[in-house]
Amino acid sequence: MKIRFALRLVGMIIIPFLLVLAPMLIGQRYGIIQSEIVPDLQRVPVGSVTGASFALLAFLLAFTFQIAANRFEARKKLFLDEVTNIRTTYLRAELLPEPFLTEIRKLIVEYVNLRIELLGDLSQIGHAMSRSSQILESLWNKTTQLTKTDLSPAIFSLFASSLNNVIDNYNHRITWTMEYRIPPMIFWALFFVTFFCMLVIGYQFGVSGKGDFWVFILLALIFATVIFLILVLDNPRLSRLNQKPLLTLRNQIK
Repeated sequence: MKIRFALRLVGMIIIPFLLVLAPMLIGQRYGIIQSEIVPDLQRVPVGSVTGASFALLAFLLAFTFQIAANRFEARKKLFLDEVTNIRTTYLRAELLPEPFLTEIRKLIVEYVNLRIELLGDLSQIGHAMSRSSQILESLWNKTTQLTKTDLSPAIFSLFASSLNNVIDNYNHRITWTMEYRIPPMIFWALFFVTFFCMLVIGYQFGVSGKGDFWVFILLALIFATVIFLILVLDNPRLSRLNQKPLLTLRNQIK
């Protein structure tokens, strides 16, 4: 699993790097050939085309990065809200009669421990999601049973609202983490525009008779790093949130 993860990381930086470097070298070679065939080719306004292409590429990179960054911020906010609501629910359970108090707090502690166990082993995420759903369902069932007791309606409303927030947080977090990703069409458009922009700049270098392989390497590294960062932010397994609030919560409720 670790080898596959490492290979995936390497591929996420190598593929964008080659995507940028290869078309620049191809474009430079083609530009050199064309300049030998057509001596006056340098007078063609290739620079204007290159500038327009790079402006479009910069816009597309900024647009894609903004999507990934906003999604990361949304995940972080949902995580902090969930931790806060779990702690509120745990504290409000103190207002409930036995055996509801003990049973509900035990389920909340298990729910938190399931999340913490994932910090060291993401392969258990399927089990954690399934068990988390069962715990939340059990918590809600016990909450509905409280309606058959003589519990104060005000106390019941306080606890039920906080538990409902926990359930909503869970559903929202799973949706944002597992389902709301950058659409593949945007990535294809980004790769397509990047390839042809680099082809144009390579062609400009070839036509002008200038070009340095190390300049191409530097440009490839710069663009590959930006694309790699976008891919990382879009992947929750790579852009993992700081789990310290959850660890603090465990220490508070254990």
